[in-house]
Amino acid sequence: MKLASSLAFPMPNRQDLIAIPLVLAVFFLIAHISRGMAVPFHLGESIAISSSPWELPEYALDTVSRMLTAVVCSLAFTLGYATLAAKNRYAEKILVPLLDILQSVPILGYLSITVTGFMALFPGSLIGVQLAVVFAVFTSQVWNMTFALYQGLTTLPKDLDEAARLYRLNAWQRFWKLELPFSVPGLLWNTMMSMSGGWFFVVAAEAITVAGQTVAVPGIGSYIALAIRNKDLGAIFWAIATMVVVIFLYDFLLFRPIVAWADKFKFETSGDLQKPQSAVLDFLHRTRLMRLVVLLPRALWEASVRLLPPASGQARQRPSAGQKAWRDGLFYGVLAVLFLAALWQLGLAIPRFFSWAEIGHVFYLGAVTALRVFVLVLLSALIWVPIGIKIGLNPRLTAQVQGLAQFLAAFPANLLFPLVVVLILTFHLNVNIWVSPLMILGSQWYIVFNVIGAAAALPGDLKEAARSFGLRGWLLWKRLLLPGIFPGFVTGAITASGGAWNASIVAEVVSWGSHTLVATGLGAYITLATGSGQMEKVALGIGVMSLYVITVNRFFWRRLYRAAERRFRLD
Repeated sequence: MKLASSLAFPMPNRQDLIAIPLVLAVFFLIAHISRGMAVPFHLGESIAISSSPWELPEYALDTVSRMLTAVVCSLAFTLGYATLAAKNRYAEKILVPLLDILQSVPILGYLSITVTGFMALFPGSLIGVQLAVVFAVFTSQVWNMTFALYQGLTTLPKDLDEAARLYRLNAWQRFWKLELPFSVPGLLWNTMMSMSGGWFFVVAAEAITVAGQTVAVPGIGSYIALAIRNKDLGAIFWAIATMVVVIFLYDFLLFRPIVAWADKFKFETSGDLQKPQSAVLDFLHRTRLMRLVVLLPRALWEASVRLLPPASGQARQRPSAGQKAWRDGLFYGVLAVLFLAALWQLGLAIPRFFSWAEIGHVFYLGAVTALRVFVLVLLSALIWVPIGIKIGLNPRLTAQVQGLAQFLAAFPANLLFPLVVVLILTFHLNVNIWVSPLMILGSQWYIVFNVIGAAAALPGDLKEAARSFGLRGWLLWKRLLLPGIFPGFVTGAITASGGAWNASIVAEVVSWGSHTLVATGLGAYITLATGSGQMEKVALGIGVMSLYVITVNRFFWRRLYRAAERRFRLD
């Protein structure tokens, strides 16, 4: 009788009666959005975008569905790319610099070469344009997530590594049971930042002009672009209001429960008294049927992790010094040949399209934008690192600030164009100076989110030890707080720098109605070339921007990264 009762199917409770209809509603919304993606479309046709606020709920669904799809794709890319870069030193030499290049390519660069390609895959359908928009949003989300996981994998504490060897975890078990859980806090906060970063570029993604052809899809981004074009302040107000509602909804329903759930992955031997809380997660824990839904996938997953045999107890034989030198010589020799071949081809191709004066001018524009990026990232660090630490150390304050921070990070710079243009024209301000804050408006939050995540992940036993030793004031910051968040700060600063470069395409050319202000810089060069269909200039601008980003990252940020790996690990 006891066995039969234990196997009896549980009766749904009140929480199930609320949760099940909501889950069914989510599936209905997915089906509704999918039908809207496959409407007929041919290049040259214009899709009507309404300025009525009553259309905003539908537009919000379209935009959020694309952004969530891009986040899922970003997570899949991150797991493969960051793991390979962290575990194979030869792959690391290629993948990390390549990641610097990829994050420096402006979203317009991706859009201009992918829109027609995706449309060719799905002729006569809007699916191709929709996929191009998803890919563009993906390129604005994925890089900081990849850096975050790479940073987590390369700063794994030595005692955890020794424990994995003691329990003979194989590579598959080691990743899912140790390395990924340790990296979850930083990856989670960067995922939230990525979702917000997608909002920042959503206007450029959903409404793009390439070679005089405007391609737009229904969404909040295209709605904002229409409002800016028509100088419709009322429509901008309704777009902001809709963004506020949507961001706080997915923060409450999605990210806050995940933050509370992921707290169990925090690396510590004694727990904090204050824990992140989520009403949604508590509600799901009280359900009966909904909890059963996850039991089968969890059991299958646990079984798959145990399929492979445990690791051998014998230490892996390391290559001799001679073998290592031979492999390194072969690897770097092949890289040198490929680099020289690419340089030779560029030397032959570039003079056919550009004069040396033009090339020198583009490098000058890159130097101007680089100066803006450096100053803005430095100011952001000085302002937001102390604030982020204070927030991250207080779980209750973190939960309260989380939604607000996501909204501020998501706020598109385009919505400030009216104010910026009016102020510059009214007071005759220098456009090269006063458009600069627009570049950091979105990217500064990479620093904020990474610092908050790093501070929140500080082990409770370290904080207790600091209190026991009476560390206060500057000594506490010097010995614990700043070293503890340093790896997270470096990740945030690298992605903030790349984000500021990317944001230059939005910030250095500002429009409001018929007024357009152009600042001196590489972002403006790329934006104007894209709008006029001069793809060779777009390629030159993107190449120079990538060269600047790689150089700065290689000789400055990477050294800080290595310092974070060597000196500031939680060992």
